[in-house]
Amino acid sequence: MIESDTIKLLRECDAGIKMGVTSIDEVMEYAHHEKLRNALSNCKKEHEKLKEEIQSFLDKYQDEGKDPNPMAKGMSWMKTNMKLSINDSDKTIADLITDGCNMGVKSLCRYLNQYEATDEQSKNIAKRLIHLEEQLVIELQPFL
Repeated sequence: MIESDTIKLLRECDAGIKMGVTSIDEVMEYAHHEKLRNALSNCKKEHEKLKEEIQSFLDKYQDEGKDPNPMAKGMSWMKTNMKLSINDSDKTIADLITDGCNMGVKSLCRYLNQYEATDEQSKNIAKRLIHLEEQLVIELQPFL
């Protein structure tokens, strides 16, 4: 049970990171303020570091990870592009990314509760990912 829950939690973290990195990539070119670009860029780098760590654990379990839900990814892309075509301000970017981070935190907390037999190292990874998302929300508040 521990191994099964661990793999499931790591897969969800993997999918969440992929979704977050894609979202940051989609808005980065529209960011005007250097502080906003730096916050997004730094968060993306931290996500990529965690992604490598997750992948090493998944490799240990001979698992390929998980891609984000195609429907969720498509809806996110449509929302992002529609909002940015109407208003490509830093406020719009901060609003979009904040919504995404909040959804990610909510999902990850749910998975932490759902997969309670997960090993401590993997729980720690999920908690670090949650902290990254929460920290980005704080950094984006001045742009809302």
